[in-house]
Amino acid sequence: MEKNNGTGFLKVVVLIYAIVCLVYGIGYFFAPNFLVEMSGGEPVFHGWLRWSGGVLIALGFGSILVFLKPKNQGIFITTIALGCLLAGIALLWAWLTLEEGVNAWFTALPTIIVLALSGLLWWSRQQAKDILYPGTE
Repeated sequence: MEKNNGTGFLKVVVLIYAIVCLVYGIGYFFAPNFLVEMSGGEPVFHGWLRWSGGVLIALGFGSILVFLKPKNQGIFITTIALGCLLAGIALLWAWLTLEEGVNAWFTALPTIIVLALSGLLWWSRQQAKDILYPGTE
């Protein structure tokens, strides 16, 4: 019988992260103007959103690769967990200082999602540390 090394929970969290990255990444990459209009915010140059969409798509694909083979991927998991934490803090700041007329849910929803993902990633990282960092004590 295979030893439970914590990868089941890690894989679920990484898959959720991949889905979130791909959904937001595709939106920002292909339809940034639509997303800005939905938010109720001031128009911005599309390049500012398209490049972040490309990064999110890449992180989504990288997460799928980690889902398929999590061994020795501790650095990637730590990086995306930290990225979610920092993005969540930035979004929380934006949510607390919203401009008049901006749809609060458009900032609140990703704030909650990335902060929850950060917590889940840190937790799953701790549970799967033997597979993510094999041979280190």
